[in-house]
Amino acid sequence: MDTDAVLALLQDVAAEVINPRFRALAAGEIHEKKPGDLVTDADREAEVLITAALVAAYPDCVVLGEEAHSADPSLMERYAAADHAFTVDPVDGTKNFVHGSKDHAVMASETRGGEVVRAWIWQPQHDLGYVAERGGGTWRHSPAGVARLEVSPPAETADLRGRTSRRAWIGEALEGLSPMALTWVSCGIDYPKLVEGEADYVLYHSAAPWDHVPGALLLAEAGGVVGTPTGRPYRPRDIAPPGLVAAADHTAYERVCRALASSDHLG
Repeated sequence: MDTDAVLALLQDVAAEVINPRFRALAAGEIHEKKPGDLVTDADREAEVLITAALVAAYPDCVVLGEEAHSADPSLMERYAAADHAFTVDPVDGTKNFVHGSKDHAVMASETRGGEVVRAWIWQPQHDLGYVAERGGGTWRHSPAGVARLEVSPPAETADLRGRTSRRAWIGEALEGLSPMALTWVSCGIDYPKLVEGEADYVLYHSAAPWDHVPGALLLAEAGGVVGTPTGRPYRPRDIAPPGLVAAADHTAYERVCRALASSDHLG
């Protein structure tokens, strides 16, 4: 499937099974995988449709879907070992979706030989798509057309604007930096916001591939960087990295990593 065809797949599936349920979910369509971890019928149906289309196009690939992994955790090992794989997050930001927030997304990424080569994010309620190909840049698809995106690096002397997904860290300040605010509670919203300059860095406490592989390529192709707090680059096969730092450029990334290393209160 060419890159535009995969974006169209995400758009079509959203139109078929996600959008009709937005702000119209019945009680029986919302479930808990574990306390506080929600899944809806829209998540499950969308993942089945997207996975089926990808497998039909690439019979030998491994598709790591968030809900499929929930049912079969061994899928992660097959994904990590696969020469050709996809990640699928059918409704990223499920809690937002359940609570009627437009800030949710459908995401997918493609890896070959353990390196991400293509990524897609579709924000159905915002009517925005984000696509990246390794070496080919990051592109936004909107009703106004298609535009290439590049991060505007913050000045070295600037006070970096930080966000975090860990609620215990909200309002905390790393050394020399302002207090952090909450992310948009969806990686499919967070990474495009970072690319478009609405934050300078984001701290994540945990990092599942379906959440971060798509955004990591989008950010990298736009000039940003994603890595661990210890300075190691993030890789798609990092199935349980010790947190992640996503930043507008290498200078911002290094500043945040230094601040984290000297912090004595962010556990």
